[in-house]
Amino acid sequence: MDISELQGVTLKIYLYTVKKRFVGPRDVMRGVHLSSPSVAYRHLQKLENMDLLVKDDLGNYVVKKKVAVRGYFWIGRFLVPNPLVYAFVFLVILAIEIVVLAIHFSVEDQEFKIFFLLLTSITAAALVLFVFEGWRMLRKTRIYPSEENNG
Repeated sequence: MDISELQGVTLKIYLYTVKKRFVGPRDVMRGVHLSSPSVAYRHLQKLENMDLLVKDDLGNYVVKKKVAVRGYFWIGRFLVPNPLVYAFVFLVILAIEIVVLAIHFSVEDQEFKIFFLLLTSITAAALVLFVFEGWRMLRKTRIYPSEENNG
């Protein structure tokens, strides 16, 4: 299966369908802020041809399978950018470092304190970078009204 076409508006419609479980063209038009139902229908057909959606007896499109999207992973019906997972790991590490620093602060020498503060600042910088990159990737998969004419 070629999922290279799963990007942009088609990806957003796929994600919207995964979240809603089943959709019709008008529902997609409103939910993804497209200009007309025919634009939504074209993308739904594209997803059906990619074997990701199937049309039920009532004319609704239902998710046939969830596929891996590069740089993201699924948590239930939500697509989460990998950097947000890395950010969570660095948040836990930062919390542990702060606890260790607080416990040892009064008994350690100045050299230890400086080293540990440097270590903590590097971990905090990595956390900030991963949060920023994850947020940037998350914006690509979100649906915004300003994109309604990009069908």
